[in-house]
Amino acid sequence: MGIHLALAGNPNCGKTTLFNALTGSNQFVGNWPGVTVEKKEGKYRKDKEIAIIDLPGIYSLSPYTLEEVVAREYLVGERPEVVIDIVDGTNLERNLYLTTQILEMGLPVVVAVNMMDLVRKNGDTVDIQAMEKALGCPVVEISAMKGEGLTELIAAAKKAAAGTPVVPKHRYSGCVEHALAHIEEAVLHHLPEEQQRFYAIKCFERDEKIHESLGLDAPAIQHIAKDIIDCEKELDDDAESIITGERYDYIEGVIGKCHSQKTRGQLSISDKIDRVVTNRFAAMPIFAAVMVLVYYVSVTTVGTFLTDWTNDTLFGAWIIPSASAGLEAIGCADWLSGLLVDGVLSGVGAVLGFVPQMLVLFLFLAFLESCGYMARVAFIMDRIFRKFGLSGKSFIPMLIGSGCGVPGIMASRTIENVRDRRMTIMTTTFIPCSAKLPIIALIAGALFGGAWWVAPSAYFVGIFAIVCSGIVLKKTRMFTGDPAPFVMELPAYHWPRVSDVLRSTWERGWAFIKRAGTIILLSTIIVWSLQSFGMVDGGIGMVEDMNESFLAAIGSAFAWIFTPLGWGNWQAAVAAITGLVAKENVVGTFGVLYGFSEVAEDGAEVWGTLAASFTVFSAYSFLVFNLLCAPCFAAMGAIKGEMQSAKWFWFAIGYQCGLAYAVALCVYQIGTFISTGAFTLGTVVAILLIIGFLYLLFRPEKKVDAVGNPKTVEL
Repeated sequence: MGIHLALAGNPNCGKTTLFNALTGSNQFVGNWPGVTVEKKEGKYRKDKEIAIIDLPGIYSLSPYTLEEVVAREYLVGERPEVVIDIVDGTNLERNLYLTTQILEMGLPVVVAVNMMDLVRKNGDTVDIQAMEKALGCPVVEISAMKGEGLTELIAAAKKAAAGTPVVPKHRYSGCVEHALAHIEEAVLHHLPEEQQRFYAIKCFERDEKIHESLGLDAPAIQHIAKDIIDCEKELDDDAESIITGERYDYIEGVIGKCHSQKTRGQLSISDKIDRVVTNRFAAMPIFAAVMVLVYYVSVTTVGTFLTDWTNDTLFGAWIIPSASAGLEAIGCADWLSGLLVDGVLSGVGAVLGFVPQMLVLFLFLAFLESCGYMARVAFIMDRIFRKFGLSGKSFIPMLIGSGCGVPGIMASRTIENVRDRRMTIMTTTFIPCSAKLPIIALIAGALFGGAWWVAPSAYFVGIFAIVCSGIVLKKTRMFTGDPAPFVMELPAYHWPRVSDVLRSTWERGWAFIKRAGTIILLSTIIVWSLQSFGMVDGGIGMVEDMNESFLAAIGSAFAWIFTPLGWGNWQAAVAAITGLVAKENVVGTFGVLYGFSEVAEDGAEVWGTLAASFTVFSAYSFLVFNLLCAPCFAAMGAIKGEMQSAKWFWFAIGYQCGLAYAVALCVYQIGTFISTGAFTLGTVVAILLIIGFLYLLFRPEKKVDAVGNPKTVEL
């Protein structure tokens, strides 16, 4: 019979690294029931009978955050055969606080002291046997990064699963133990003996969720309250603080028995780096330089070289000509040949051609996340966001959204403040996701001659839109209020495992490729069909001129809307509309409409015809609109689910589309006025929009004081 191992630990303790090392590719990702906190499960790669559950990173089992609630409910409700508690050996005091709580749950526990290689590198020592004796449970030293000690860890977990639950050695002061004993006797006698202590401690702390789960009514709560109040009076503190303080006293004793720390008279390497990269003046320029470099290499140099080879050689010279010749050789019908070559291969091939650029970008992002730099960016952005009414918590969903907007939107669930959460949901998709990268690369390559600044500017346009939205929306009654507090741990810098970086890169890239083989494939078939058929001699038939097709008629009906933005031709209008289904469709639609396969026939530049349809300013207007407007259908579904209100859903979609239209209009109209001197009605509208935006940006913010009187706060 299989066993279930739950991995628990603080954030940045190496828990996920250990999970990946134990499971390899035998894992799947979902969500915990009823919430959107990510749930990872996997099978031990050397024994498929062992299931491993990666619990959310938490600091305690008190229900302050959604992650803590999820982890506690799993441990209490599911009661896995073994809990492996991962402890960061370089930060024992904080990590052991969670350990003391898990030991009180009456479950078999194995403590894995991780990062022991760093402990030794720092000149410190941890006596594993002494720690094991002090805690009263098995302790194993490991290095998840290097894969050391994993076999011993699983062996200890199997042995623990076959044994009995851990009996915690820690005992509280006399009055606390007296109160706990009374609680166990009064209201917990029906529970298994090994579970009573955990519930008694939580009742002592007045944990309301535990009261609810036990079904305690008011008389029962009042009955046990007397001993708690007497204890609080005797120790002159509240119940929760008493438990916390005595836990840390116990931890101090454990550390004194097993840990020896080398005296340090200087800053660590991480501290020295942080003095520069988190400096209040240097932090943002460094972040900007890093992102410019990332996009420059991904989109303009290395990524472009690989994408050009994919487009021109792989698809242009090999796949499409071979497919066309093969279909002709077997006498395939013209319409079917056109569908497969001009529709499927041209559309999907146009999108897949940008996969190399995305893989390079994902590689950089995975490295920055794994080495610890992106945690610093969240800290840096909190300092900036807070000035504009947003919390650094909002940056985490935005960071996740750089891969895909759907999990980014869902990650906003961890923001407790409902107003901040709604604003984060509305603005997360402003950060370019992987689906928007082909649009950025297309505009940069085909319409700006590969200019290095286009791709990084798209990233900073997204950040600018987020900041400005935060300022403007926070001054409205719907969103006013102080931003939620943001606390996070900055992990030490380290070189990430190559396998972890490659795994993250592949997972993101594969998710994009799967979309190309499903929704984008279907979309390109529909686009090809609509642009190939029209009304012919009073009936439906194939047309030679696509300007007479059904697609041209549909696009022309909407094209006038986008004329003030500089791209009023029906092809661009259709591409923008299909982008609402999936952003990759923008490039796929252009691939079908502008004949991606022609490069195989006459050697012409793939996107030459497309470039002739845009000016510099209309091209950038098109880019900005598609970056900021409502996201794909999947992300819209996530927005609807997280908003939990049709009114807020439509408000979010309307805000995104309205902002995108206004910014794109200003880019084109003001840019055209500066370059040509032509002053039109569109120029007047753009100037009025800018004036209105500046008013909303700098107008005084009205708040309500504690008495309820309105007060004005200058930005």
